[in-house]
Order: sequence, then structure tokens, then C-alpha cells
Amino acid sequence: MRFSTLTQRIAGDGAAAWDIHYRALARQERGEDVLLLSVGDPDFDTPQPIVQAAIDSLLSGNTHYTEVTGKRALRESIAKRHRMRSGQTVAADQVVVLAGGQCALFCVAQCVLEPGDEVIVAEPMYVTYEAVFGACGAKVIPLPVRPEHGFRVQAEDVAAAITPRTRALVLNSPHNPSGASLPRSTWEALAELCIGHDLWLISDEVYSELLYEGEHVSPASLPGMAERTATLNSLSKSHAMTGWRVGWVVAPPALAEHLGNLALCMLYGSPDFIQDAACVALEAKMPELEAMREAYRQRRDLVCACLADRPGLRALKPDGGMFVMVDIRATGLSAQAFADRLLDRHGVSVLAGEAFGPSAAGHIRLGLVLGSGPLEDACRRIARCAAELIEERLEETCHA
Repeated sequence: MRFSTLTQRIAGDGAAAWDIHYRALARQERGEDVLLLSVGDPDFDTPQPIVQAAIDSLLSGNTHYTEVTGKRALRESIAKRHRMRSGQTVAADQVVVLAGGQCALFCVAQCVLEPGDEVIVAEPMYVTYEAVFGACGAKVIPLPVRPEHGFRVQAEDVAAAITPRTRALVLNSPHNPSGASLPRSTWEALAELCIGHDLWLISDEVYSELLYEGEHVSPASLPGMAERTATLNSLSKSHAMTGWRVGWVVAPPALAEHLGNLALCMLYGSPDFIQDAACVALEAKMPELEAMREAYRQRRDLVCACLADRPGLRALKPDGGMFVMVDIRATGLSAQAFADRLLDRHGVSVLAGEAFGPSAAGHIRLGLVLGSGPLEDACRRIARCAAELIEERLEETCHA
């Protein structure tokens, strides 16, 4: 039987990037000693008040259809939260609730991009981005962001990449995989480019509440940007709710209307009881949230301290997020070969930087998703793997 060309555009390296994680999961399920640092799934439980709100909603019979774009109460809570954090004035009608940030990105791409449009994406990029834009026939123009620049986008590089076919710029701050965030001056320069070239800006802000240094700037709040910016966010990382699939888009009114039409024919709304829980997540004061954020910050500092001055390794301290990039080029292996050896010989699962793009070659990404004890153990194993490789290279040099 024949398949559409879509099936080819949504496969490839991005889908294959998770192979090492699945291999590690299989080993762990067989009872082997494997430390999983390869996926950004918080190890914290969803705070109990949120869970209880979902249970109470279920017991109240809230298991039927809801508004396609999200319950009014939830959209108002999201709009209020966005106003408080960004300063941008938005109404509930500008919010569309979708099944996680991933679905939000897919829907925005479908509504603003045509086949053949060029979309500039900072590279390294999250592994699903290429398939998302490929699904609507757009052409991804990778914008290399280098380790020597802290993996931060440079406005002059964006300017050089713009062509008559450029339709959108996609940025993620804090960035996945590097954790780098963009300063206000960079955002202002990028805003000038977007306005001057009539571009959409798709701003992925799912890690915005996990920022440890610097200021989070939501670009839609800058002059002239509200009408051309789609802001994506979710509860997955900030509230340890990855499996709940609650995300949203804050959009200009016309885009919000188009997103609602797409949601009508694709999702037909999110579960009522999950939306009730999301309202509690956004409105209730929960000390667990700050505790989780502080734990991630401490884990970041622990990893950077544990890997400091280790032969063959250099940890790049991120501004935010829940990952640390580690430069392993001095070991002489590619990141994928290092990651394979690390799993096979030392029982630690990480993702190779190449999975996110060539600019991250020679780096591994490890998730801050274990407690301090296991995380310190993982760092020791990573250091041991690197030290073995350095020693092997020295022996080869001596025997040459």
C-alpha cells in the first residue's frame, strides 16, 4: 500500500534520536543498573493539590466535551499568568489550550506556514522541530549557535539568514538543549528584524519558569511584536506534569481563531478534569513549585562542580532549564560513540549533541532528572568513561 509523502517528512534523525533512551529503558526494565539522564521528564511527582483537583473533577462527573479552545476559566488563568510574567496585555480569547507544548507548536506551524516557506530555527534545536515544520512542507533553515557564544543566537546571524522566502523565526529561551537564555538587547534586535521583514516569531517558552540567572523576556511584550508573535508554553516542566499534556498558545486574535478551527477538527478539546487540575496549578500557591525549581538549580551546580577539571570533559553551565551540555571532544570520540560507550560500559543514558544538530557535535546532553545522590554517581561514571578514553589515547600514542 502507498503512503503520503508526509510520512517521509516526519521521520528521520529526530525520531531516531530517542533510540539510545529506549535501549536504556529496556536494560533498566531487565533489572540492570542504568541511570537515565536522556529525557526531560521530571522525577518529581505532580503536586498533590493538582492531582486532587483532577480526582475531584472526575468524581463530579466532568468527563464530557468542553470548549474546543479550552475552558474559559483556564484561559483566563493563563492570560493572567502571561500578563504577570511578561507585561503583555492579553485577553482569554487570545489563548488556545492544546495537548502540550508539542501540539501547540504543530498547530501554530500549520496555521502560519505554507509549503516552501523558510523558517529560521536556532540549531542545535529540539529534536522534533524539523519534523513539525516538515509536516507542513516548510523548509527549516538551521541557524548555527556556537558553544563559544554560549549557544546564544546572534542577531546579525539571523539577519544574514533572512531571504524573500523567510516566513518565520523560531526561538526557544531558555534553550533546549543548552539552557542558554537571550538577553533583552538581543530580543530587541530580533524584534526589529521581524518587523522589518514582516516575519512571524514563534517563541517557545516552556522553560521560562526554570531560569536561574538573568531575566526572562517574552518577545511578544516588545513594541510591535504582539501582532506577529505566537507564544508557546505548558505546565509540563514547571509543574512536573509532562504526562498531563497541558499546553497553550498566546496568539494575536486572528491566529487564535485559526488555531481554534484547527483544534476543532483535530482534538475537539482537552479533557475537562485535566483542565480543572490545570486551573489549580496556575492559581493555587504551592511551595512545591519553588522547591522543584531550586532542586534543578542545585543539581545544575552539582553537575558542573562534579565535572569540573575532569580530563576530557567541560560542562557548560546553563542559564536555565533542566539539562547540562558537556563538551567531550577532548576524549577523541564523537558524541554518539561516547554516549553508546557510556551506556554500554557504565550504565548511564544521555543524548548525543548531534541529535540536536551539527553545532552540538562533540557534546552530550544530560538531564537533571535524578536526585543528588544518583546524579553524582552518574557524573562519576561519565568522568570514568572520559578518563578511560584519555588513557587509551595516551597508550596508543606511546605505542605508535
